Amino acid sequence: MDNESVFNPLAKRNLGKSVVDALLESPALPLADVGNFAGAGVYAIYYCGGFPCYKPLSLLNKKEATYPIYVGKAIPKGGRKGASADASLDSSAMSKRLQEHKVSIEAVKSLRVEDFSYRSLVVDDIWISLGETLVIQRFRPLWNQVVDGFGNHDPGAGRYGGMRPSWDELHSGRTWAGRCKPPRLTKEQIIEAVNVYMANLK
Repeated sequence: MDNESVFNPLAKRNLGKSVVDALLESPALPLADVGNFAGAGVYAIYYCGGFPCYKPLSLLNKKEATYPIYVGKAIPKGGRKGASADASLDSSAMSKRLQEHKVSIEAVKSLRVEDFSYRSLVVDDIWISLGETLVIQRFRPLWNQVVDGFGNHDPGAGRYGGMRPSWDELHSGRTWAGRCKPPRLTKEQIIEAVNVYMANLK
């Protein structure tokens, strides 16, 4: 028997899987109602609205939030340096990040924040990045893999020379994105990429 066939419960991937399982077992809550709460960690956002090329994904989430459209993380201040063992609990990073996402969705006309829900899990800061990576690997969420830029912030004055994110080309409305240069792909090409993704959705 080779080493690869021996189960190691303390292997990073197996420890990370427990984070993934705990996230998916947490309740799905309306993004429109997200408020302030303590904690940093990993979250998943789900869509079940009527945007035409998202229909296959939306159908998967009609009865229950099943397949995320976006997965993200919120790291507490000091968490990157392991400054505090209680950093994840002492932070409000996750609620702030989810509120930022809510504002982004409310800024566009092609999406309704009422069609989104989220799951969140407060995680010890040393496991946050691994947990996020494993959830993304498991689901390959559309806004992580194909339509990039949903989680971007306003780059600020003097930095609008970069290309507009694909997300903003498909879902125009964020003021700062309109100041950026056109992206490499046209809106039609982005929609084509979304259609390919949806055709392979399982």
